[in-house]
Amino acid sequence: MARITAGVTTSHVPAIGAAWDHGKDGDDYWRPVFEGYEWTRRWIGEERPDVVVLVYNDHASAFSLELIPTFAIGCAEHFEPADEGFGPRPVPPVIGHPDLAWHMAQSIILDEFDLTIVNKMDVDHGLTIPLSLMFGRPDTWPVRVVPISVNVIQFPPPTGNRCYMLGESIRRAVESYPEDLNVHIWGTGGMSHQLQGKRAGLINREFDEAFLDKLTADPGALRKMPHIEYLREAGSEGIEMVMWLVMRGALGPEAKELHRHYHVPASNTALGHIVLQASA
Repeated sequence: MARITAGVTTSHVPAIGAAWDHGKDGDDYWRPVFEGYEWTRRWIGEERPDVVVLVYNDHASAFSLELIPTFAIGCAEHFEPADEGFGPRPVPPVIGHPDLAWHMAQSIILDEFDLTIVNKMDVDHGLTIPLSLMFGRPDTWPVRVVPISVNVIQFPPPTGNRCYMLGESIRRAVESYPEDLNVHIWGTGGMSHQLQGKRAGLINREFDEAFLDKLTADPGALRKMPHIEYLREAGSEGIEMVMWLVMRGALGPEAKELHRHYHVPASNTALGHIVLQASA
């Protein structure tokens, strides 16, 4: 049977991808950002996951205000890097796992979640930057990916509780898949940041670090956090952190923290990264 063995979260700041793609990862400004992922790259090389269920948000690349799914699952065989206005990132196509994705779609929908099934979509920096941070610059990505897109762009986004429940449903779906697969689940986005208005550039280290603490030890508290608290404490784009609760819900009630990285600033945001081991 397939099983979820670990969860990973990371910010997906666009400037990180630009720095990586242009070989600036060794520059004084960017070196501390990328050094925080060295442990994870070694660890994931030993873990060798077969599939990553990658929870991210689309940035008007595959979806627009004409079509806004709250939750969508990519069931295609492959996903091309999206052109976000400056050409696609110079990274390999993302290889899907259609059999697992369709099994998950059926299981999760019958578990009373209304997933949008997507058979063709390009994936933007929200998905490709985490892959670069974990796997470097390979000719092909060493894992297959099932993308889960969450709307955190257009109000109303889903609640943290709903995201956590989706994670629980994903775990049930994966564990009912008959093939022996080592599956990781990643949550991306965040941490505190605001890109516009009078509070542009907002960073709240105290909130971010408390969120990371609770993600490991007290996810129940995060399930209850209302949207307005994300907005007030973490900025208008801080709502992306509800996607981390999808990851946390998929790990089970207990999780062991293996690694943490927090850095300010990364462009005009706070960067967060954590690795959790799933409960048995």
